[in-house]
Amino acid sequence: MSFSKEGKMFKSDTDIIAIGEGLRDLTLPKSEWTHAAHVAAAIWVLDQFGPEAEAVMPDMIRRYNESVGGVNSDQEGYHHTITIASLRAIARVAGEGSLRERTQCAFSSGLNTPDWLLKHFSRDRLFSVEARRAWVEPDLAPLPA
Repeated sequence: MSFSKEGKMFKSDTDIIAIGEGLRDLTLPKSEWTHAAHVAAAIWVLDQFGPEAEAVMPDMIRRYNESVGGVNSDQEGYHHTITIASLRAIARVAGEGSLRERTQCAFSSGLNTPDWLLKHFSRDRLFSVEARRAWVEPDLAPLPA
């Protein structure tokens, strides 16, 4: 089941488009940049940019972080491995259908909480400076197929 910032299901594709466009246009309120919004934004970016999503989303997140007063450093802000792993896993499990249906599918597959990554990466590896800066391969299990 996919959730909005309030914990309710996304009601329509329009909700997901608003998150994606808000991220892109730097208008998404910081309080709405939740885990669910990250998943919805990934679905939107995959829909809009297809194979270019991995090249586009990192800069979108970095720009957004800075626009809401955040920083992108070795300790906080943009995290490359989390972003790329999420895009790849979401692309593999989201299936076909509307943005809302694909978002629900991603959440139903187990991507509904941020700790899903710890099934694939050890905590030390995932939260290393190396992983924040660049892609590192999972060391516990392959990403969802």
